[in-house]
Amino acid sequence: MNSYSRKSHPSIGFVSTYPPTECGLATFTLALRDAIGGVRGTTDGLGVVSLIDDHAGNSGPEVAHEHINGDRASLKRTTEVLNTFDVVLFEHEYGIYGGPDGAEILDMVWGLDVPSLVTLHTVPTKPTLNQQTILESLVAETDGTIVMTNAAARRLEHQYDVDAEKIRVIPHGANPTLAGPRSDSGTGRPVVLTWGLIGPGKGLERSIKSFVGLKDLQPVPRYIILGRTHPKVRAAHGDAYLDGLKSLVDELGLGGIVEFDGRYMDIESLIETIRGVDIVLVPYDSKEQATSGVLVEAIAAGKPVVATAFPHAVEILATGAGTVVPHDDPEKMTAALRHLLTDPRAANRMADVAESIGSTLFWPAIATRYDSLFADLVAEASAQRIARVS
Repeated sequence: MNSYSRKSHPSIGFVSTYPPTECGLATFTLALRDAIGGVRGTTDGLGVVSLIDDHAGNSGPEVAHEHINGDRASLKRTTEVLNTFDVVLFEHEYGIYGGPDGAEILDMVWGLDVPSLVTLHTVPTKPTLNQQTILESLVAETDGTIVMTNAAARRLEHQYDVDAEKIRVIPHGANPTLAGPRSDSGTGRPVVLTWGLIGPGKGLERSIKSFVGLKDLQPVPRYIILGRTHPKVRAAHGDAYLDGLKSLVDELGLGGIVEFDGRYMDIESLIETIRGVDIVLVPYDSKEQATSGVLVEAIAAGKPVVATAFPHAVEILATGAGTVVPHDDPEKMTAALRHLLTDPRAANRMADVAESIGSTLFWPAIATRYDSLFADLVAEASAQRIARVS
């Protein structure tokens, strides 16, 4: 019997980056684990194998093992620990595992004696041959594949050689307290917010420039860029990218409009900040991003959104919860912001739609769907073992 198993619920080993690592997948895994624990009424049996690049030594008690990427001795211990659980869930993003394009995840999968699921946070439209091989192997070798949008499911099914029967769509979750009452920013000025770790590809140059055409508004809006430089960007280049953004603000004469808040907030502080804004701006450069946690949280908070036309935004904002603008047309971003800032009725209509959608995305509902999959996998594996014995 597995050392973590319980009669009522299968034990789960989560494989991902994890706090204190600062990244979206770490936050996602923490939230999902906590939500499953909340649904079950206990976090017993919910352990984590945390992916790190060197010895960290400051993880919480729920971390059963810290896997050091690229370390074969650590890999051996990783598979031993994962096999003590009833089922394993891998969070997949190419940059978080060791080996070329994160190929080390396959070594972990191949070492398992228990059922496994994988959640794909990225499904590239133009993968390299190695990236495509890894993704197809993951779908083939695990017992189920979770994507967070219909766009990602269609892309995986049509552009990769995979078994479509294995694919399940479960949306990214959001904290239920995002639905709380709006707080007042206290300035009397409308507030637009973008948040997340800062680095190339977030489209912040575009979003900053979009406010040049809004200087005439009264009251003048505030645009808050919340977050610090991504740790991997800082390790390679320091804060040079962030400093470049600040210089751009000065060059454009936006010092009284664009503000940088360099904190990496805890969940409660971030939620309070989101509640206090009027519009969320998601200006990502990527034209193929299939999942955005920021977008989900904005919708869950009932905020009207202006976003570039990446697939997740196109899918969820088609409901009327926001406006999608072309990547290469900054004037359209300015126009979309102006519309919401000057037409409260339009902004309120979008907020109402966002709020209705957001109510379906809270973590307890998402966790219940994951936990049902885990239970089905473990039951099926048990039935297969009994059939083989008999």
